[in-house]
Amino acid sequence: MNILEIKHVIKEYENKKALDSISLNVIEGRIFGLLGPNGAGKTTLIRIINQITAPDKGEILFSGERFKREHIQNIGYLPEERGLYKSMKVGEQCLYLAQLKGLSKNEAKQKIHHWFKKLDMLDWLNKKVEELSKGMAQKVQFVSTVLHQPKLIILDEPFTGFDPINSEIIKNEIIALKESGSTIILSTHRMESVEELCDDIALINSGQCIIEGSVNEIKNNFKEHIFEVQFEGTIQNEIQHFDTLVIESGYAIFKAKNKENTHTLIKQVVEQVNVTSFNEKLPTINDVFIQSVNNE
Repeated sequence: MNILEIKHVIKEYENKKALDSISLNVIEGRIFGLLGPNGAGKTTLIRIINQITAPDKGEILFSGERFKREHIQNIGYLPEERGLYKSMKVGEQCLYLAQLKGLSKNEAKQKIHHWFKKLDMLDWLNKKVEELSKGMAQKVQFVSTVLHQPKLIILDEPFTGFDPINSEIIKNEIIALKESGSTIILSTHRMESVEELCDDIALINSGQCIIEGSVNEIKNNFKEHIFEVQFEGTIQNEIQHFDTLVIESGYAIFKAKNKENTHTLIKQVVEQVNVTSFNEKLPTINDVFIQSVNNE
């Protein structure tokens, strides 16, 4: 089931289309990567989903219903530009934001204590935001985003300001949130995070969705029929119907000239050497990103 359906949404600013009849679907219970170069329209789309601004045309459905104001209670949003009040105490700020999302004071206090204990942040509750490092403040805002257990969580560049240890902590929390039933939209320029976390992606460029689908499906669509082989022995004869990209002691890379069946390659190689490893080399999401944007 789709938790979010965006249908032919158009948004114009000063006669320029930030979103040009964009359509995409976010499947419930999965992590959806929203990708695109700077100025592609990602921020505009995120602002529309969060009802910060409205589309000029098009339709949005949330869990099958036409998008309404009350649906915002089921969304948690971590913006790229952070918005914590610097002079306010951390605990008070989290309490205020949780109550805005509909939690009672007691329920909010319990959830704040749970998350701050879980992430080893209890000592921060009475600190002011201005006393925190960028990474510490980022952790506080992440907790504020997920406190009310929203059905849909939108994370815009969530790893900014984190060292590798805290990036790993937040990555694991994102996975745990998915496993507990939340749907997550992840907007990031860190393609390694997309590879690790996302089930599905959409690539936006010039206000249009140019690629959408599961990560595995997209990688397979962009594969170039390149194969890596590790072996014992020496390959002496030419491999028919394949270009040899790399060949060295115990290792070779071949590319099919005409999408030849992999069995053709395996048959020719095993006749000459003892194969210890054989796999098709799929493109990375970074490869797909660059190729798709450059071809537009």
